[in-house]
Amino acid sequence: QVQLVESGGGLVQAGGSLRLSCAASGRTFNAYTMGWFRRAPGKEREFVAAIRWRSVTTYYGDSVKGRFTISRDNAKNSLYLQMNSLKPEDTAVYYCAADRGYSSSYYSGSSYDYWGQGTQVTVSS
Repeated sequence: QVQLVESGGGLVQAGGSLRLSCAASGRTFNAYTMGWFRRAPGKEREFVAAIRWRSVTTYYGDSVKGRFTISRDNAKNSLYLQMNSLKPEDTAVYYCAADRGYSSSYYSGSSYDYWGQGTQVTVSS
């Protein structure tokens, strides 16, 4: 069993930055693919970014590519999302997720086995 707890959300002006963190419990964190997803009011869940266990391979959703950076520190059982050049359309609840396997569908929420409770990010214009 893995527990995920996100933090770092808040209110920021457009063009600003935030860094989200996700603390994971469990001894096998370093073996999991980790991902960030978000859900805006009235919209479906959206893939944001994912990172394989060795941090060599990362993936990004088209809407955040070039602005967001996903990273992980396996020694600290932690996942991060650095968000720069934030836009009002980035406003959403952000969730971290863990995949026990090695799904090729890293962009699909159904590939993930564990989810955090989410942290709110609000970007004002």
